[in-house]
Amino acid sequence: MGTERIDARRVTGGAMAPVVSEEDIMALQTAASLENLAVSVYRSAARLPFIRNGNTTVATFIARTARHHEEHAKAFNDAAVRAGGKPQTGTDPKYAAVVRKSLPTLRTPGDVVGLAISLEDVAAQTYTKNVGQVSSESLRRLFGSVAPVEAQHRATLLAVRALLSAGEERLIAIPTEVAKLPAAVGSAGFPDAFQPTADASPVSEGAIR
Repeated sequence: MGTERIDARRVTGGAMAPVVSEEDIMALQTAASLENLAVSVYRSAARLPFIRNGNTTVATFIARTARHHEEHAKAFNDAAVRAGGKPQTGTDPKYAAVVRKSLPTLRTPGDVVGLAISLEDVAAQTYTKNVGQVSSESLRRLFGSVAPVEAQHRATLLAVRALLSAGEERLIAIPTEVAKLPAAVGSAGFPDAFQPTADASPVSEGAIR
């Protein structure tokens, strides 16, 4: 007992916290960077005239989803700080570059939906993979609770894109005319039997250097 070593990062405010690794902190910072980028994209999209003055369900989804991402970013940053790291207030460098090129080309709701699908997909794949990479149960729970929300966002956006492609924007509504929904919408939102992770971001991608 007298020779037991206590990791300083386990003691926070007098309470014991799980030991974490540097990779855990990087994973949390990268996750926050993806969330910060998503918030930025959704906020930019909300200001576009064809979104602001267009389909009210799409506009509501964008506003609500932006709030989800704000909450996720805070959760990841809070966990990073508790682990002894710094909060990530920047955006993922790899995908920020993609967004910078894409934003000026957005001309229709379909363009916005396509960009959002890409970001939600990367987030869902990254957090799913992170579940098996982080070293504590609490972090596994955190990534495991956020990943399906991002997958749900993607599924909704895929269904919206299917309706836009079919020229049925009027059916993007809650409630909608279920009997008039194209058959393709039923499967559009769930193209994968299992959540893929091949495109997951490395834990270091959005970490603070």
